[in-house]
Amino acid sequence: MVAKETKQRGRPRSFDRDTALEKAIRSFWEYGYESTSISDLTREMGISAPSLYAAFGDKRALFGEAIAVYGEQYGGFISRALAEESTARRGVERALREAAVEYTVPDRPRGCMVISAALNTAPASAEVAASLREKRQSNTQEVERAIRADVATGELPAGTDAGALAAYVSAVIAGMSQSARDGADRATLETVAALAMCAWPQQRERA
Repeated sequence: MVAKETKQRGRPRSFDRDTALEKAIRSFWEYGYESTSISDLTREMGISAPSLYAAFGDKRALFGEAIAVYGEQYGGFISRALAEESTARRGVERALREAAVEYTVPDRPRGCMVISAALNTAPASAEVAASLREKRQSNTQEVERAIRADVATGELPAGTDAGALAAYVSAVIAGMSQSARDGADRATLETVAALAMCAWPQQRERA
């Protein structure tokens, strides 16, 4: 006896998930978490609310996935710079230069999504704001670890305040992000990046 073919359960997905997620990323990036409603998302993503919930869960879950993909595709340049350059100075200098580029790419929301997406949130969205704050703090800590490593090897003076210097770098990056959203162009931000490095402690003299 020939077995009957098993019928596929449920309706097949009628949209490309990755494309829809990219549109959600850009919506959150441009308008922030609080100001982006489900209706905004479904309109931009080109899907129905039931399809959104079935594919991504609720708005909070969609935002979490959007932030993760943003970090992989757009926001990982600071970590890469610190990992690939030989000193903290080189890493930070490269990260600031790349921020000037990344924050002003044409046809893309300006600035950093992790910095700007949850600046103003309702109490109900406190977890969203906290998760982004943790990501920003993690970046600052990564810079601080690189600075401490250079102090330990003598690359930077023993009296260097690694925590304060890392906080300074983060403040510059946050300022560059906001300036980009306010309309600053790449050349302006590159000048800001270069001036910011003037505050970096003098490295040890080479023999």
